[in-house]
Amino acid sequence: MSVPKILVVDDSATARFYFSDLLVGQGYQVITAENGQEALRKARDEHPSLVLLDVVMPGLSGFQVTRTLARDPVTQNIPVLICTGKAGETDRIWGMRQGARDYVIKPVADQDLLARVARLLAATAPEAATERS
Repeated sequence: MSVPKILVVDDSATARFYFSDLLVGQGYQVITAENGQEALRKARDEHPSLVLLDVVMPGLSGFQVTRTLARDPVTQNIPVLICTGKAGETDRIWGMRQGARDYVIKPVADQDLLARVARLLAATAPEAATERS
């Protein structure tokens, strides 16, 4: 069984490092992107098991990235977990309407984030969740 690969997208180097460290510590493979354009390219090239995505970034927003991934036949089945400081209910609804599978507000407790990641991976590839157990 292959190790799930997670694409962490955030314009903050600190956030990328933090989430990468947390996920690698749980046995996931992690790749990163610091903006929306890089995220789209890596999603198409690397075929991650999941995208952990910030919303507020220069250039393409996380909402735009989510919508593009959801509409592209190559990436439409990759679950997107939006992880952002945008805490409004309308933001959450908009993110989900763009194609995100889950939406969480920063700061997020480590165990909550890991549980959401595992749940999304299990929903798309049951063998990925079994590996984490």
